[in-house]
Amino acid sequence: MTIRAVVWDVDDTLFDYTTADRAGMGAHLVAEGLLARYGSAEEALVRWREITDRQWARYAAGETTFQDQRRDRVRLFLDEELSDAEADAWFQRYVGHYEAAWSLFPDVLPALEALAATHRHAVLSNSSITVQEHKLRTLGLLDRFESVLCAAELGVSKPEAGAFLASCAALGLPPHEVAYVGDHPEIDGRGAAEAGLLSVWIDRGAAYARAAGEVVAHRIATLAELPALVRADTRFGAPSTFG
Repeated sequence: MTIRAVVWDVDDTLFDYTTADRAGMGAHLVAEGLLARYGSAEEALVRWREITDRQWARYAAGETTFQDQRRDRVRLFLDEELSDAEADAWFQRYVGHYEAAWSLFPDVLPALEALAATHRHAVLSNSSITVQEHKLRTLGLLDRFESVLCAAELGVSKPEAGAFLASCAALGLPPHEVAYVGDHPEIDGRGAAEAGLLSVWIDRGAAYARAAGEVVAHRIATLAELPALVRADTRFGAPSTFG
C-alpha cells in the first residue's frame, strides 16, 4: 500500500508547545508581578491550561467568538472584572512572551526535507486556522503544506473520523494513501487509525503518552523514523499496536 501524503498535527508534534507555554507564562507572570499569587509558574500554568481548554471548547461549539474566549480566559485566570480593552491588552502582553519562546523540535526540518520530494503534506489541528497559520508562518513552515484544516472551522474535531477524512478530501486522496502524525495516542493515534489512515504516534514523552495503554498506531520516538515508516507502510504486515 503506497502512502502519498503525510498530514501533521502541530502542537507538540511540529511545534514545541509545552516548552513555549511554560516559558511564556513564567516570563509573563514575572513581568506582571503575579508570580506570588499562584505559588509557582507551574501551578499558574495548570490553571491557565484548564481555563483555556474549557473556553476553547465553548468557541469550538459556537457558543462564543474567538476574541471573547480569549477575554474570558484572562478574566477567569485573574478572577477580575476587566473591560474588553483591558483583557485584550493583558492577553497581548502574554502572547509576546509566549511567541518569544516558540521553536520547532529539532527533528522536524530533517523529516520534512527527507519527505519533500516523495510525499505531499498537510496539517490537521484541533485549533483554529487563525492561530495555526500564524504559528506555521512565524516558524517558516506554512509554505510546506498544501492545506491547513482546523477543528474550529471544520466543525468537527479529532478523534472523530470526519476530521481526518476532511483532510484526506482536501488532498484528493483516499485515507489508505495518507499517514497522520500526532503526539496524542488517543486523539491522534487511535482517531487516525479508526478513520483508515496510516496512524503514526510521535511519543514526545508527555504525561498522557506515558500513561497510554494499547495504542493502535505506529509508535516512534523521533521523526527521524518517519520516512522509512511511510515508505514501507507495514499496516497489513506485523501488528502495529504498542502498549
